[in-house]
Amino acid sequence: MGVQERERKVYRPLRRAGLEVIPGAVPKDTIPFCGGYDREDVVGGFSHPYDTPKLVERLNADWYELALSSGLLDDRREFLVMLPQGTRTHRAALRHQHDGGSAVWQWTRVRLLERWDIMGRGADTAFLGVYAGHPGFGMLALDGSVYLCCSTGERGIDVLAVRQPDRSPHVLRHLEWLAARDSPYVPRAFTTRIARWIEGRAPTA
Repeated sequence: MGVQERERKVYRPLRRAGLEVIPGAVPKDTIPFCGGYDREDVVGGFSHPYDTPKLVERLNADWYELALSSGLLDDRREFLVMLPQGTRTHRAALRHQHDGGSAVWQWTRVRLLERWDIMGRGADTAFLGVYAGHPGFGMLALDGSVYLCCSTGERGIDVLAVRQPDRSPHVLRHLEWLAARDSPYVPRAFTTRIARWIEGRAPTA
């Protein structure tokens, strides 16, 4: 995949949603994936049913408030977002996964522009969800201090903030479990990346 193709298929749609991609700038030793967190790891969040009036506007406002209060954004309004590797969209990756395939996910550094619409245009690009008003994404502060997870359920949208995921025993156990898996549903490149991160972690006191 060439630079121009990535610009056209990935960077441009995200920019229309208010996210400027900063290529090749993910901080070294960033946790490769956040999953398996427990209730005690959650430090904030919100939920809205699908029939909420002005749903997209409400989701955007609450996301921004949580992003500020949790420390997701740095002083340049930059953070990381989890995207499928290559040019496959979130929507296509989910469809491929449901068909028995798998996708390799990776962090991408972005900057929040002055005009943005994460829950509407962002979700509608299919990189941050399925379509407008049905977002789905993972976001991480550059220093790894907080992880924001957005998911859609049967009744509505849930957004959670997880503090220090790289220090959570629940997240670390989940990563160890993923690294040990030999499954067609979990790409080898993904598990290898996780295993290397675990091996390279400095021991905690």
